[in-house]
Amino acid sequence: MALDGVFLRSIVNELNNKILNGKVDKVNQPESDEIILSIRNGKENYKLLISSSSNYPRLHFTNMNKQNPLKAPMFCMVLRKYLTSAKIINIKQLDLDRIVTIDFESTDELGFDSVYSLAIEIMGRHSNITLIRHRDMLVMDCIKHISPDLNSYRTVLPGIKYIFPPKSNKLNPLGYEISEVKSFINDNDINFTETFFSNIFTGIGKILSKEIVHNLNQLNIFFYKDNLVQISNYFKTVMLDIKSNTFNFYEYKDGNKLLDFYCIPLNSMASLDKISYSSPSNLLEDFYYIKDKVDRLKAASSDLIKIVTNNVNRCTKKHKILTSTLKECEDKEKYKLYGELLTANIYAIEKGMKEIEVINYYSDAFDKISISLDVNKTPSQNVQSYYKRYNKLKKSEESAKDQINQNEEELEYLNSVLTNIHNVDNYNEIEDIKKELIETGYIKFKKSNKNNKTKLSKPMHYISSDGFDIYVGKNNIQNDYLSLKFANKNDIWLHTKNIPGSHVVIKANGKIPSKTLEEAANLAAYYSKSKNSSNVPVDYTEIKNLKKPNGAKPGMVIYYTNQTIYITPQEPNLKKV
Repeated sequence: MALDGVFLRSIVNELNNKILNGKVDKVNQPESDEIILSIRNGKENYKLLISSSSNYPRLHFTNMNKQNPLKAPMFCMVLRKYLTSAKIINIKQLDLDRIVTIDFESTDELGFDSVYSLAIEIMGRHSNITLIRHRDMLVMDCIKHISPDLNSYRTVLPGIKYIFPPKSNKLNPLGYEISEVKSFINDNDINFTETFFSNIFTGIGKILSKEIVHNLNQLNIFFYKDNLVQISNYFKTVMLDIKSNTFNFYEYKDGNKLLDFYCIPLNSMASLDKISYSSPSNLLEDFYYIKDKVDRLKAASSDLIKIVTNNVNRCTKKHKILTSTLKECEDKEKYKLYGELLTANIYAIEKGMKEIEVINYYSDAFDKISISLDVNKTPSQNVQSYYKRYNKLKKSEESAKDQINQNEEELEYLNSVLTNIHNVDNYNEIEDIKKELIETGYIKFKKSNKNNKTKLSKPMHYISSDGFDIYVGKNNIQNDYLSLKFANKNDIWLHTKNIPGSHVVIKANGKIPSKTLEEAANLAAYYSKSKNSSNVPVDYTEIKNLKKPNGAKPGMVIYYTNQTIYITPQEPNLKKV
């Protein structure tokens, strides 16, 4: 993890330079494990994001705007009570560990000055944010409640004295003796590998340990136990820069793939593309924002994905059963033939016969056929038995064909919903898809407060390089609205050919240039199931050629007189309105 104690020191240094002595204007909690403090210091305004996410815990300034819940969580209300208008008087890191405390001075209910501390623990799934009353270290509240059954070492609950996480037995890299290092190596059986420094010193992550070992090799400083003094001397020069807060922020990429980042140049990654940043906050914002967003949206939509996937599996299973039924019905004409031949030879059939051999008048060669009979039935009953079997299979075949068509339409719809879920960009879009599934009967409707109205999200709106308006539906309700209500008959409609995806509409203010058509086709392919494919076929036609069949599910239309363009999807670089 690149966000180690050393990188956290660079963040604390930035916080001290920008918000020390600043005052808290607002407190928001957009996520269950994340808070944002709006802070004013002089004439500058800052938004401090503090996340205790299990996957991406972090602390940095942010420029992103997040939607807040209609009702603030309890932890947010507690923070607002004690921290609103409070002054930041101290920001410090515990040794070089991943624990930061921010002290706030405020006035309590009786008008006396009080100090409250926000303890921020950035420790993977054990990350937490705790508000503490400074004078007696009493927990006012925490974003994650830790009960005794979850952690035997400490309990973190309101009204209980706060205890810091267990202190590491590792050495402090900012101040140590060589004798301590030797003893630690012997006592803990430390090997001279790439993780040597991260295994011995607090706050040193694997990435920095690997970098130091790499540099030692480049300097021909032999990396083994007998050379420990020389190794330690080099390590101290690295720590001197960190101790003096001399940082340079870089992000490393392999093509378009983000690999890592750090607060000093990494010679071990010199072969990779490098992007420089002016501050740790800007770096963390770029590195984690998309990852965290995708992770949260995936978690928020997991229930919908499960519902849709279960129905897709149901349809797939049903298709196999119906296909098997059609296979069985292939013999239906044989039973009709038997019935007709028995009718023609009924005079020769006697009750009690097990079978009869008759001439097949429908065969050019007049072959003889042996037909089984039920000994307990009369000749007429045997004839009717074969006709009944024929009629039953005929009806089953007709029903199976109808059901297969309906099943294929349902499967096409469900796959389009899955594609829309994977393309969601915010929580509102997830709610839109949930409402769609309620309307189509896949989710049971639950009565709720009539006043609890949520605003529907709007289709995406792009401007082509030629200045034409292009609209993209983000779910099937929007697709229907765009194609059947919003668009005019001469507007151009685009959709991936036989592939689930978004409806795309170009507003036709004159003849559509080929460049605009390509850009719209790219949007149709990018927001489809074939987003990561190449040469994706995209059909396009005028809106007047579209038709929605009666009873069709949302987003399902038929069209004719279309043309096809092939496109390899790329991330849109058009202006978004």
